[in-house]
Amino acid sequence: MEKRDYLVRGMVGEGRARVFAVRTTDIVREAQRRHGLYPVPSAALGRVLTIGTILGAMLKGEESVTIQIRGDGPLRSIVATANSKGQVRGYVGNPHVHLPLNSKGKLAVGEAVGAGTLFVIRDLGLKETYQGAVPLQTGEIGDDFAYYFASSEQTPSAVMLGVLVDPNNVPHAAGGVVIQLLPGAQDDEVFISKLESAVGSSPPISSLFAMDKTPEMILDEMFADFDLKIIDRMPVEFACDCSRERFEAGLITLGLDELQELLDAGENVETECQFCRSTYYFSIEELQSMIEQIRSDRSDSQ
Repeated sequence: MEKRDYLVRGMVGEGRARVFAVRTTDIVREAQRRHGLYPVPSAALGRVLTIGTILGAMLKGEESVTIQIRGDGPLRSIVATANSKGQVRGYVGNPHVHLPLNSKGKLAVGEAVGAGTLFVIRDLGLKETYQGAVPLQTGEIGDDFAYYFASSEQTPSAVMLGVLVDPNNVPHAAGGVVIQLLPGAQDDEVFISKLESAVGSSPPISSLFAMDKTPEMILDEMFADFDLKIIDRMPVEFACDCSRERFEAGLITLGLDELQELLDAGENVETECQFCRSTYYFSIEELQSMIEQIRSDRSDSQ
């Protein structure tokens, strides 16, 4: 059994549908550790990070995708970004939400998210980014993305996402499966009915990963009565591309006046990345150097 995060993609029904399955247990554990998440935020962000890795796997080259969920619940917002290399990162607006279990005895993710909007922003390396937006359906994330795929991308999809958090507040298992009909199969009622039955009879995804089942094993069991073909697999991880240099560039963009105010305060500046909680410190001397650089650049441009 492989106990590491990775994603597999395949085809079902002789090319009539494509499938993605991903284990994200380590990703969600890392997010929980970095952000100090309570169980409900762990489950919410974990589901978004999971679908983010799948959206990333649909990209090519240097393309990236950003997911934004803005709701009126106590979580306030969820943000995640992913790329085609299997790297994903994210955060929630309020990491310390605590709610009682919902009526099904599950973590109350939908209540924590509330009503609002789901945004998917794709950066395809062009001058303009592509953005799709849909109203949240339940706030449970999986339902919301199934609606997004159908309404914004005209791709009927089943989205199964799950995060299991143990009594010690540590994510025990996480992962997801997405099945999407391909052109030509959307009118095949027999095939669609068979797919719906396979998905509907599957146990919760988080429980399957909790049993140490691999993505391939889950797909083999779910589509035992189908022609399943695994195309490829790729490792996935929680990874952030922030750096001290990027934060320094960000400080410089504040401009001369604001930098001078920071310098006049006489204290070192501490900056923090929202995505990974890494901190970067800049001394008074470094602030002075930035100010001198701005003045020098202005002088050279005159």
